[in-house]
Amino acid sequence: MRVTQSMLSSNMLRNLNTSYSKMSKYQDMLDSGSVISRPSDDPVVAVKGMGYRIDLDKNQQYQRNLREANTWLDTTDEALDQVGGALKRVKELIVQAANDTNTADDRQKINAEMQQIKGQLRDIANTKVGENYIFSGTHTNQPLYTDETGPQNPAITQNGAKNTIDINVFDGISMNINTSGTDLFGKIDGFMTEVTTLLQSGATGPEIGNTLGLEVTSGANKIPGLDGIYENTLTARADVGARQNRVEMMGNRLSLQEVNVTKQLSVNEDTDYAKTITEMVTQESIHQAALSVGAKIIQQTLVDFIR
Repeated sequence: MRVTQSMLSSNMLRNLNTSYSKMSKYQDMLDSGSVISRPSDDPVVAVKGMGYRIDLDKNQQYQRNLREANTWLDTTDEALDQVGGALKRVKELIVQAANDTNTADDRQKINAEMQQIKGQLRDIANTKVGENYIFSGTHTNQPLYTDETGPQNPAITQNGAKNTIDINVFDGISMNINTSGTDLFGKIDGFMTEVTTLLQSGATGPEIGNTLGLEVTSGANKIPGLDGIYENTLTARADVGARQNRVEMMGNRLSLQEVNVTKQLSVNEDTDYAKTITEMVTQESIHQAALSVGAKIIQQTLVDFIR
């Protein structure tokens, strides 16, 4: 086959263009820090990268969900702690009122404090996180009590506030973040109503003690109804604590997953700078050699003689 000057020129230009493309690719890799600048550069790498990014997006959403769960559980724990403190004070006041050395006026003063505690407990029952009532079950837009002295919200009672609010914290894993207060606060409010009614009636110390079942054993005061409510409060708080521990463990798991996926994404896409620089320098040397050889192969033209 006859090799013409035109063929030599065309081959040289094609090879030079290929060389320029390779150097441009290496330059893009160094500039962007990624082995691909478009999916067509390496479809396999691109598809794997999309998968890793989806995993990271889901991980970040789960971490946001966990922060929301922590807010609910921390607020619930704090509210139940306040309930426990209020019930202790209620017990102290009942024991004081049952002492027959107190006058009727003294018991009315005790009753005034009881009324305030009752209102405070209802305020706690209406605790909110943002715009959500945390003790109202799934009826988060409705308070458990309609006002400080009003009745329990009938809509919540009838529709069942024991329904749980679940939140996704991992693939296929959800957990309950709320504590229904209908039963607990209903019993508390019922007991407080009984106590304040008894005090308002002008009952004597022994009558108060007998009605409420006050018993002194080994120096300890026992009030069955109130003690039962207090134990229920401790049980609810223990349940919240267990869920807080689970949220913490799940947070650690998500953090580890984020590190692992980020590492996999980096291995899949990130530029190996040392390797890329070496390859680019090598390609530049090849390109310069091609230019030099091409200059010797291509014949001179009339333009060269005119200069």
